[in-house]
Amino acid sequence: MKSEYDFVVIGGGAAGFGSAIKASELGASVAMIEQGTIGGTCVNVGCVPSKRLLTVGDVYYYENHDYKGVSLNVDSINLSSVIKEKDSLVQELRSKKYSDVINGLPNATLIEGSAKFLSRNQVKVDGKNIRGKHFLIATGSSPHIPPFKGIRDVDYLTNVEALSPRRRPDSLLIIGGRALALEFAQMYAHFGTKVTVLQRSSRIIPEEEPEISDALRGYLKEEGIEIHTRVEIKEVSQRNSLKTVSTICCGEKKMYSNQELLVAAGRKPNTSELGLGNIDVKLREDGAVMVNDEMETSVPNIWAGGDVIGQPMLETVAAKEGAIAAHNALSQTKRKMDFNSVPHAVFTMPQVASVGLTDAKANQSGFTCTCNSIPMSSVPKAKITGDTRGLVKLVVDRKSKRIRGVHILSPIAADMIHEGVLAVKFKLTIDDLIDTVHVFPTMSEAIKLAAQSFYRDIDKMSCCTE
Repeated sequence: MKSEYDFVVIGGGAAGFGSAIKASELGASVAMIEQGTIGGTCVNVGCVPSKRLLTVGDVYYYENHDYKGVSLNVDSINLSSVIKEKDSLVQELRSKKYSDVINGLPNATLIEGSAKFLSRNQVKVDGKNIRGKHFLIATGSSPHIPPFKGIRDVDYLTNVEALSPRRRPDSLLIIGGRALALEFAQMYAHFGTKVTVLQRSSRIIPEEEPEISDALRGYLKEEGIEIHTRVEIKEVSQRNSLKTVSTICCGEKKMYSNQELLVAAGRKPNTSELGLGNIDVKLREDGAVMVNDEMETSVPNIWAGGDVIGQPMLETVAAKEGAIAAHNALSQTKRKMDFNSVPHAVFTMPQVASVGLTDAKANQSGFTCTCNSIPMSSVPKAKITGDTRGLVKLVVDRKSKRIRGVHILSPIAADMIHEGVLAVKFKLTIDDLIDTVHVFPTMSEAIKLAAQSFYRDIDKMSCCTE
């Protein structure tokens, strides 16, 4: 095994692979150092397994949809078999999309072990020194566990354990009210667990548009999920197998006791064991590596990307950040990361997907905006499928009619959002959307209808009106 490389990647997740592939394409010799399981969070304990379990839960829960003449009866779910199938899928994708890829890259070497910087051009990996002209820090993130009183004495779950339950708990208490918390809340609720959500802020998914946050909360409550907001956690305790959380909720002392406790309070960057103090890489207060928009750290030949640099902690963003870092390190031209047109999604049912600015952020940024929302009940395809939950909201610059933000609550919002991504990225106007022919009937037609709603009452239009 070589000991010197053009580009050394510390971490084998999305950012690491994005950079390794780009560096290999540019003709560099590449070393990827991974101390754990290759593939990072997404394929192992994130997007892939969670969305698989969410899908299974949706199929099980919604199987008795109200179509006249159709009768389906699914009385039980074999959770053990579901988990085994999930694990098999993870293993398959880890092999095909990560192990096989790194092994197939020209001039690339996978090194197993933990890396610690000795200097800006050298790391030690389990006793062996590896030198590099450029380094990428892509060590990802881990579950953030707030220092609640008593938390160390409680057998709580993180997203890792919650993806592989030995049995279905009768009741589950979740601390957190953003994407991770809500996805697990609905997943377990659909499997038959009684779920209670405790959220610190005044509403769930507080970064989303209020209309979407409020509507999703209503849908989740209709499915039996108990949601409490404005909750301050005071203490966590355990007696036998019962977990109890003591809180101040809306000014009153309240206690919640459930069989299992899931802490879904965000994630923290993995930087504490890299020896970054030896090379003076600057960190933020939360431990995230500080980078500029070219993904360069405070040390000229050290780059960083993915969860380790903080929000947004998204798989596709990490891959792009890694590719940009490798490109800038190894080529003469420079690229910059554009976060303005990065979409994100919450895979509840219905799903939430957003891109660009919210109404509040647009006005805070100095734009004079106008906003319109349409309910999915106004979309013919939603009527056809029998699921009219949700809405579409457009945030539009009043003067130029340019689309500044697109926000969707719909059963397939994560698939619908990409027209909105293009609209924000390429500075399209509501007139551009109206002038674009859409397939009928589709859920994506909702975005065009939202644009048309700025000019007319869409409930008084014929289908396919220009």
